[in-house]
Amino acid sequence: MFRRIDDAVRPAGITIWFEGQSIHAQAGDSLAAALLVHDAGAFRTTPVSGAPRAPYCLMGVCFDCLVEVDGVPNRQACMIEVRDGMQVRRQHGPAEVAADG
Repeated sequence: MFRRIDDAVRPAGITIWFEGQSIHAQAGDSLAAALLVHDAGAFRTTPVSGAPRAPYCLMGVCFDCLVEVDGVPNRQACMIEVRDGMQVRRQHGPAEVAADG
């Protein structure tokens, strides 16, 4: 469904991991763009109904692209630049938030 506009310009390729599967991305891509090009499907589910969500605004306003990155939940995939080896997981429902003692 999603594809690059110009495949002729190719920055250095990197590998990220989404739900345990390797995804090839390009340096400078947002995490959301890399996952959309890979047809990753829903990025998260809503806390109340469990409805699937994927990126909507792609500029950090809507929070529909929340994922877990390297063990840290509630990260906006549209606001994060991919880096080699990053581990990404879907976020299911509300993320646990650590409370200060």
